[in-house]
Amino acid sequence: MTLRRILLFSGILLILFLGMYSWNQRTHLLDDMAARLGLEVTGELLTPLDSLLRQGKDLWQRYFDLVNVHEENARLHRQVEDLEARLLANAEDLAELKRLRELIQLPPMDAGWRRLGARVLAGRMGPNAVLDSITINRGYLSGGRPGTPLITPLGLVGRVLKASAHSAIAMLITDPGSHIAVFTQEHRASGILVGRGIHRKLEVNFVQRNSTVHADEILVTSGLDGKYPKGIPVARVLHVAPSDYTQFMAITAEPLVNLQRLEEVLLLDAIGPERPATFDGQPEELVGPPPPPTTTP
Repeated sequence: MTLRRILLFSGILLILFLGMYSWNQRTHLLDDMAARLGLEVTGELLTPLDSLLRQGKDLWQRYFDLVNVHEENARLHRQVEDLEARLLANAEDLAELKRLRELIQLPPMDAGWRRLGARVLAGRMGPNAVLDSITINRGYLSGGRPGTPLITPLGLVGRVLKASAHSAIAMLITDPGSHIAVFTQEHRASGILVGRGIHRKLEVNFVQRNSTVHADEILVTSGLDGKYPKGIPVARVLHVAPSDYTQFMAITAEPLVNLQRLEEVLLLDAIGPERPATFDGQPEELVGPPPPPTTTP
């Protein structure tokens, strides 16, 4: 292509451009077409981009929602555990309150005795322990002197055997060393209730053959031994038969109190001038320094 043709072609293009420019200046048709085309292209490009942005924002929001839900669930789970623990504690408190109310509502005793509440700290101490016993949180400074009877709303539990200043060990009525003077509640037959061990039945000794005793009859303390107030329920008669070896009846009984599930007991503290007799005439066994002597003015 020669220079002349190039110049001619360039001139024609310039004339056409100027003509179209002048025509566009009057009509603005090309500007409008270009704006519409650009707007359409821009819309086509921005629409999927906006959709992606929205989806990403939704995913991000859902992620935070899931995190918040997880945290809320963890908080609610902790609250549920705390409420369950409180319910269990409240249930235990209500059970204890029920037991304490039963202790308080016992019928009145002789004026020479007062009731003192005590908590059971432990059962028989040690695998080789000989006695059927419990440990309570009262000692000789707080009403738990040796010889003090222990009861529940159901009946007699035993007596304090040895005491320190603030705790004591009580022998249960099932212990072989326990001997209690009793009456049958209905026919007033007298005898001595003897323990034979925690897993064995009680025996009632020295009941005359001509006495009337029925199964299921309740045995109550007679007070003749000076150890217990009269009329405390102790045991229920299980079996009655004449003895093959003596002139007395062969009678077995069971305690009225579940001695393996004790949590609270009442001590019957003697407030009169005479205290209950000690075990087999033995002196009181106090553990630790004795209480200071009381001085009279």
